[in-house]
Order: sequence, then structure tokens, then C-alpha cells
Amino acid sequence: MRLAQILFTQGFGTRRVCAGIVARGLVRIGGQVVDDPQAEVETAGLVFDVEGRPWPYAERALLMLHKPVGYECSRKPRHHPSVLSLLPQPLRTRGVQPVGRLDEDTTGLLLLTDDGTLIHRLTSPKWHVPKVYEVGTKHPVTDEEITRLLAGVVLDDDPSPVRAAACERSSAFALRLTLTEGKYHQVKRMVAAVGNRVESLHRSRFGAVALPEALQPGQWQWLPADQAF
Repeated sequence: MRLAQILFTQGFGTRRVCAGIVARGLVRIGGQVVDDPQAEVETAGLVFDVEGRPWPYAERALLMLHKPVGYECSRKPRHHPSVLSLLPQPLRTRGVQPVGRLDEDTTGLLLLTDDGTLIHRLTSPKWHVPKVYEVGTKHPVTDEEITRLLAGVVLDDDPSPVRAAACERSSAFALRLTLTEGKYHQVKRMVAAVGNRVESLHRSRFGAVALPEALQPGQWQWLPADQAF
């Protein structure tokens, strides 16, 4: 693929802008400047530098973000900045979007991609992709509450019981809750339904992907395109 076209597919701007980036000598491959926009480059395993920043070629972008408090999972946020503002411009330009949503006051693992098929598969209830949440509660967690969350509780918009796939007390005022659905404010509503209240909420895992301890709030990193969920 021609180098200018590679930059275009990765979100570095219009075709004309990408050709200009290359022609100005701002792109390096293997440490060497390549200033010919028409240069043919093999994309398999390609990592190129643009203005000193390494960038791996990805036919479809897939990444994880440690979402901090105070950000909305929306392209058009209403009251707080969008999580997309935490990403570099090329990723925003190529159209990555959150896989599902976390509330403004919820922290933790957020997946983002520009692969519509993957988004559908990971958010569709029929696939039962587990999500693990660390829940801080207002009142001490009781055995009865855990039993009820596992057995199923009825929410006000659905007569069918909603069950936790797994639930355990992680401390006196905290529990670890695993869900395979994605209803609106589901964790908060389920905990409220058993007589407690969510004081803090953090997603630590999405499918097989766990949030690394080293990834700080607001930071992001690439995931392999063949990441299993």
C-alpha cells in the first residue's frame, strides 16, 4: 500500500494532508525518513513514526482505555467531556467509538474500536460476554443481598428477573459483580433492588480483557486485532 494511503486509513487526515505529512519528511519507517507519498510499504507488522511518535498499522483499531470519573461515553457529550477527547486525533478521525457505555461517575475498563461487527458482537445479549465490576456500597454487604443478586431481581422496566452471573463480597462495603447483560444503570439498579446503594463503581474486566494495574486513569493502549473475548 502507498505510504500516503496508509496514513489516510489510520486517520492522519485527508489524502492531501497525508501526502503532505510524508513529503515534509515527518514519517520514519525503521528509523529512516520516507518522504515519497507514493512509496509502496508492506502493512503486515508495520510500525511507523509520525513526528517522532510510533504508530502501529491496524486495519481495524481496537484499544482499551482506563476511563476516569467525569467523562461521558459519547461522541456528543452533554455535560462532561467525551472519553474520545482522551485519545490522539488520528483515532478520533478514523471513528473509534466505545463498546457500550460507562456512566460519567463510573471508572475502569472501556473498549473502543472502529469495527462495527465487533461492537455488535460484544454488546449483543445473546453472546453473554461477561463484565466484572468492583462495587463500593453505602451499607455493609450481607449474605442475603448476594443470594438475591445471584437468584435475580426485578427492575422497574422489565418483569423478567435480572441475575448476576457471579457475585462475591470483596470487603465489608464492597462486592465484585459479574454481568452478561448491559441494561441502563444495571449495577446501580440491581444493588438498589436488594436494599443497598452504589457509592463507587469500577469495571475491572470485559470478557477475557482485564484492566492492567499499570494503566492509569485517562491512559489507553492498543489491543491485538485477534484479541479473544
